[in-house]
Amino acid sequence: MDRLLAEIIEQPERRAEITRSIEEMFGQEKAVMILDMSGFSRTTQLLGITSFLLMIHQMQSIATPCVTEHKGLLLKAEADDLFCLFDTVDDAVRAGQEITRHLTAANQILPHAQRLYVSIGIGYGLILNIADKDLFGDEVNLAAKLGEDVGTMGDILLTSAAHEQLQESNIVRNKETVSVSGLELTYFSVQSA
Repeated sequence: MDRLLAEIIEQPERRAEITRSIEEMFGQEKAVMILDMSGFSRTTQLLGITSFLLMIHQMQSIATPCVTEHKGLLLKAEADDLFCLFDTVDDAVRAGQEITRHLTAANQILPHAQRLYVSIGIGYGLILNIADKDLFGDEVNLAAKLGEDVGTMGDILLTSAAHEQLQESNIVRNKETVSVSGLELTYFSVQSA
């Protein structure tokens, strides 16, 4: 990837050709799920960073099997975020619903200050998957905005493109609009199963 980007800089007249090569090599039509933990600042101030690191570890140990069970791939865990790919939006939504169910169950036995809450953004479209280690694309960005900036505890939010791909009619969702980062963003919230 770095070599191809350097070629665009060195040979700007070939930009369209090289861009096509990048999309052919790394492009995939996928559902992307971005999960973000809620309460980092509050928990860190109250209990310290080690306690929050423990909470991240607990969340990952609960969420990762749910992703795998629903045919997803965990590309990376970055701080308190998970970046996952799925072939279908339905699989991503089912994984998100299972994660929130398992976290709700775990919270029944955890002390109040150490309870695990997440918000999830799901997008769908052409993404660039760099060796199953990193991903880029408009739907990746929108899913991250929904999961990190818009969502609150337990939310599963779909971009418009993800909503269009959803096949299961029994998944209840509500249309909403928000202004975030200078964008007027229409999204759909999924009710927990």
